[in-house]
Amino acid sequence: MNKLYYLSSCSTCKRIIKQWSFAKTIDLIDIKKTPINHKDLQELYKITNSYESLFNKRAQMLKKLNLNLNLLDENDFKKLLLSHYSFLKRPVLLFNGKIFIGNSKKNIEDAEIELSIK
Repeated sequence: MNKLYYLSSCSTCKRIIKQWSFAKTIDLIDIKKTPINHKDLQELYKITNSYESLFNKRAQMLKKLNLNLNLLDENDFKKLLLSHYSFLKRPVLLFNGKIFIGNSKKNIEDAEIELSIK
């Protein structure tokens, strides 16, 4: 199943969804309203083999919880991803078995090529 995990209050996510006209054919999952669950996280992990790659290292919650990223292991990243929606890097596009994580220019361009919209 093709999915896009995003945050509806994120202007970058909004811009990307608007830019990608495909968005109507993919399940859009607002992680604030529907936080990622264990099953969905495992689906993403099977492709990445890394919880850290799914983790938003700029999340404001890191400062609030006074967490040191250098001391975290994969199990810690998994627990944090399941604990609060802001820890998921976004957007995360799962499309035809491929995954695109984050909003870097290259990542967005690669996703657009895969989606055949560029």
